[in-house]
Amino acid sequence: MQANNWAPEHSAALREFLAGGMSFSAIAKALNQKFGTSYTRNAALSRSKRMGLTGPARAEKRPERILDAQPAGRKRSGTDGKAREVLIPESPAPASPESAKPVRLRCIGISPRLVSLLELKPADCRYPYGGDKEGEPIVFCGHPRREGSSYCTPHFHLTQAPEAQSERPAGRVLLRLVEAA
Repeated sequence: MQANNWAPEHSAALREFLAGGMSFSAIAKALNQKFGTSYTRNAALSRSKRMGLTGPARAEKRPERILDAQPAGRKRSGTDGKAREVLIPESPAPASPESAKPVRLRCIGISPRLVSLLELKPADCRYPYGGDKEGEPIVFCGHPRREGSSYCTPHFHLTQAPEAQSERPAGRVLLRLVEAA
């Protein structure tokens, strides 16, 4: 159903279900059963927002998942009598603030022109500066761009990971032309 053709009794039922603390997916199912409609969870959510209603109260903190004490590896399971191997991912150990190493930032030795978006020319470097604080304008480097990139050569190298290798070595590509039948 389209969002603009909610019947008044459907909206009233939505209001009642929401006051009862139901989730939007449960509300959509209940409305569909009661009125024979095909509302989705998102339709119920959007309609409640347009009506100025708030959603069901959420828990402040989600309960933590209890992990099995089994090590990572393969586990055999099967509820239908058939044995299946399931790969159990290894959970990473939580990092403590004391053991975290400070991040070493890479920088370049050029001074940007700090050009605004409106003053930026098509051949200017689009590496952004600023915008970190509320109300701070975002400006751009503005030096001449590198061929085939949006950035000048120093910023191009800054944005490339130093250890990143191409997935495959560059080489010749052989294309075959195939005649259409």
